[in-house]
Amino acid sequence: MIQPAAVGCNRLLGCCCGVYNGAMTSRARELLREALGLPVEERADVAAELLASLDDGGEDPAEVEAAWAAEIERRARRVISGVSAGASWQDVRTRAESDLRKP
Repeated sequence: MIQPAAVGCNRLLGCCCGVYNGAMTSRARELLREALGLPVEERADVAAELLASLDDGGEDPAEVEAAWAAEIERRARRVISGVSAGASWQDVRTRAESDLRKP
């Protein structure tokens, strides 16, 4: 398992507690170690490319864009009307960290 101090591992991502990398090969762990050593902008680029590679490409980009636009509009209307006040980033992060720690 990768040691947090060795690679700047982030527990929120689960990489130090085996949530994501428990089944990683040694090659994948080495790639992760190398990627975590990159400057933040380069890590973001690598992460974006990896996430994009997971997309099966079965969706029509125009339909995806329209769906996101509709969702943004729906959420904005809820906030403007006072139905939803949203949540602070700290509250969202705390809840997400708590959820990630649940078995």
